[in-house]
Amino acid sequence: MYALVDANSFYCSAEQVFRPDWRNRPIVVLSNNDGMIVAANRLAKEAGINKFGPYFEAQKLCEQKGIIALSSNYELYGSLSAAMMEVIGRFAPEQHIYSIDESFLSFKHCYPAIPCLTEHAMKLRRAVWKETRLPVCVGIGTTLTLAKIANHAAKKLPGYNGVCAITCDEQRLAILKTMKTEDVWGVGRRIAKRLAVMNIHSAFALSQMRAGIARKQFSIELERTVRELNGEVCKTWDEARADKKQIFSTRSVGNRITDLTSLCQALSKHASTAAAKARTQGSLCKSMLIFASNSPFDEHPSGFKYVHHFSYPTNDSCELIEAATRAAIVRFNPAIRYYKIGVGLINLCSEANLQQDLFESCRNPNRMHVLDSINAKYGTDTLFLAAQGISQKWGMRREMLTPQYTTRWRDIPSIKC
Repeated sequence: MYALVDANSFYCSAEQVFRPDWRNRPIVVLSNNDGMIVAANRLAKEAGINKFGPYFEAQKLCEQKGIIALSSNYELYGSLSAAMMEVIGRFAPEQHIYSIDESFLSFKHCYPAIPCLTEHAMKLRRAVWKETRLPVCVGIGTTLTLAKIANHAAKKLPGYNGVCAITCDEQRLAILKTMKTEDVWGVGRRIAKRLAVMNIHSAFALSQMRAGIARKQFSIELERTVRELNGEVCKTWDEARADKKQIFSTRSVGNRITDLTSLCQALSKHASTAAAKARTQGSLCKSMLIFASNSPFDEHPSGFKYVHHFSYPTNDSCELIEAATRAAIVRFNPAIRYYKIGVGLINLCSEANLQQDLFESCRNPNRMHVLDSINAKYGTDTLFLAAQGISQKWGMRREMLTPQYTTRWRDIPSIKC
């Protein structure tokens, strides 16, 4: 048996943790530079808010309906997600964190010892709420896909109250008949349109599809989905995820960059971020892509792209920043108002399996280890390279940002007793 634990409207729920007065209030969370609506809780959706639409189109409606609009507080979300996953992991011997707000659990070696999975899931749900004040729903099934289906039922169907365990065929078929094909994990709208031509409109109809036809006319992944809908285990999570082949750090700036110093700072920031990600997975960079441009919607889109090849693979932030800065100095154009800035590590190799170079100058990896360990303990950019700049006027626009309650000392909530 597997379980999928999923937080309800995670970004919105995270914003309510330290603001009890916002509970039972409609909330939306915006994307980078406060552009798009990326999260909306149930009350906001009932008020007419659609996700993934431009905020300026919904701003008037938000003001009329009293909907709280907030900038993305990634530091808060990451911290609360880690706390939530720690609590969830205590309820099963195997855990797979699927995303920032979703986690799979496996009861493969302990299911017979649990008298009632539904009661076990309810205890999990209460523990997460008690320790993190985040509401979650739990779905349990014999396969990963059915766990997803059960989680959907726990959220959407009446009578489950946040917990659904599919334990018999009658229950499984009844839930599948209520779901659209596009709501099935791994299907999506594009495949759902093709299935509709074959008169397959529900998850139940998809489960009745012959597995061989699903593979022949679609893919082996859809065949696995069909089999999993019928209780046959075909999908597993990887015990160790494969390392990324490329690592990118890119973002649109809050204020257009028109001077060389700001451009160098922005590229240095992205180079440092990408280097930290590479060190986390134990990778070294052989080639780095550096790019900067104005908006593609400007009258004359322009910018530059440059690939720097290192003579010796590295993940040292200092070396990556030096290469990015040199590229910016040579290619900076004062006539361009830079908007999209980024760095990509496009040729990675394993640090553990690297062939050493006899003539390569000695490096000090302990320096980066100290940098990463301090930032892991006290929060991102507690310690950073001065090349990133102290006052980043070009930084991402977050005009409605809430305090970073769990990662910044001055934002720690004060309690008056």
